[in-house]
Amino acid sequence: MKIGVIISTYNNPKWLEKVLWGYICQERKADEIVIADDGSTDETRQLLERYKSELPIKHIWHEDRGFQKSEILNKAIIASESEYLIFTDQDCIPREDFISIHEKYAEKGFFLSGGYYKLPMEISNAITRNDVESRDCFRHSWLRSKGLPLKWKSTKLCRWHWWQTLMDAITTTKPTWNGMNSSGFREDIVRCNGFNMDMHYGGQDREFGERMWNSGLKSKQIRYKAICLHLDHKRPYKTKDSIEKNLAIRRNTIKSGIVETPNGIRQIK
Repeated sequence: MKIGVIISTYNNPKWLEKVLWGYICQERKADEIVIADDGSTDETRQLLERYKSELPIKHIWHEDRGFQKSEILNKAIIASESEYLIFTDQDCIPREDFISIHEKYAEKGFFLSGGYYKLPMEISNAITRNDVESRDCFRHSWLRSKGLPLKWKSTKLCRWHWWQTLMDAITTTKPTWNGMNSSGFREDIVRCNGFNMDMHYGGQDREFGERMWNSGLKSKQIRYKAICLHLDHKRPYKTKDSIEKNLAIRRNTIKSGIVETPNGIRQIK
């Protein structure tokens, strides 16, 4: 089975480069890495050109028209050629088993809901390529040496399979479609017409997953098995109006049982 990774990005080549280091180090390599670029400047293109010798990168770009993540994700889906697609963001460094875990638990009739471990800005900045290649940045000891105190959430980095399985089974968190770490079969994604391009920041990923449920798919929890480090960043594109509009769309999706969004992949011109 061919596996593609779709990474959304916008004008943050420093974080994106750290994420690319993670994909270079994967035990199971991606068959394609589709960069869904929501209008970044030429600095991002130059970065991707440097890494095309190490990764199977496709750079899908459109002009900057504000927050248009749903649209650029749909364009990336159209450009993808893999049977199975993993979706993530420019701020999520994957652990070396990230793709292999998604592949292991992929199953017809399901989509997968993964997890993340959030880092503060100072540690996000401190991570080097060597820290990713050595896997040190995924270790409790390394994080403690950088000043991060141990908390209950630190158990997400535990590598004991029995612990991961237990926590995925008992967590009260619902296995939703999360933009930073989810995956599914391309044919299921296309059947739902991809992401709703009427939605901007705030819940467009969840709404997509809710339509996947409406289509008859179930979701599987792998938030303690498939882990990425979430690098810190600001969200200037977050607005009250966008959140409220998206909540109204989600309520309609749930109430109506709609599967295919009226403004998705098939509406791309």
